[in-house]
Amino acid sequence: MNAQGQRMRNPGPSWGFAVLQGTDRLLPWPVYRVLVGIGAAAAAACMPVQRRHSRDYLAAALGRRPTALEIWRHFYTYAVFLVAKLRAAGGVPQRGRLAAGHAGDFEALVGSGKPAFFGTFHFGQSDLIGYLLGQHFNRKVFMVRLQMGNAADTAKMERMFGQWITVIWVDRPENMLFALKEAVASGGSLAMQCDRIEFTSKTDYFDFLGARRKFPSSIYHLALLFDRPVIFCVGVPGEERDETVIHASPAFTADPALGRAANLLRAHEHFQAVLAHLENLIRQHPELWLNFLPLNPVAPRDGER
Repeated sequence: MNAQGQRMRNPGPSWGFAVLQGTDRLLPWPVYRVLVGIGAAAAAACMPVQRRHSRDYLAAALGRRPTALEIWRHFYTYAVFLVAKLRAAGGVPQRGRLAAGHAGDFEALVGSGKPAFFGTFHFGQSDLIGYLLGQHFNRKVFMVRLQMGNAADTAKMERMFGQWITVIWVDRPENMLFALKEAVASGGSLAMQCDRIEFTSKTDYFDFLGARRKFPSSIYHLALLFDRPVIFCVGVPGEERDETVIHASPAFTADPALGRAANLLRAHEHFQAVLAHLENLIRQHPELWLNFLPLNPVAPRDGER
């Protein structure tokens, strides 16, 4: 909610998702992608705030001022992913494949059947990880999301994959802890996006894109509270359409022989390693960082607040 009590919205008209989904059904992808590219150019031209944030982020990722083509590609990549989400919501199967050398403890963890906390970011096709966990690994997953006024894509996917997916909306923070307790008590796993600091009370600073930046650390505090392992996954588009390549981190598990402070220090080191791999992926594919918001705040200098 904003200060006036109105629900936040994604950019674009309320009927935009239906148009994207309907056009995808009617046109072959080589034709449709041209229209998506034109729409991305129009969005970049008509959204000066998002364009500015895109330019600032790309400058940090590239180490130089981005070109207009690179800013367009950033908008275009977001639009292509939105189409991919809507395809999955419409029932088109999404294939998941583990990246060689970056499976971490993922296979062992999902194969064990034990509940876990899965962290991810607004990067690439990571928003499909929860659905892949249900569809391919038969995992009951509770996805923590901020409810936008026109989040039809998430609502449709929840209806489509309801046997595996339940969304916990955090637009009412006072209900969140109760909802999380219910989810954990049911034996489900939790999926959280851990790059935006809205609606979180636990944050810390980490090295990311050339500065010490603030990130949410709630997933680790919850993992210690509920005695669950944490593993991070991001999804990179595969070579074929409707394919996601999953990069997974090693798992973090609290050491019962250590106190809370020591385990939180280990958690900080774990998340820093996760962010280092994420930054490496960003350097390779800067257009996949699908945030059109200000970059995470930089730590104040000594003597500043």
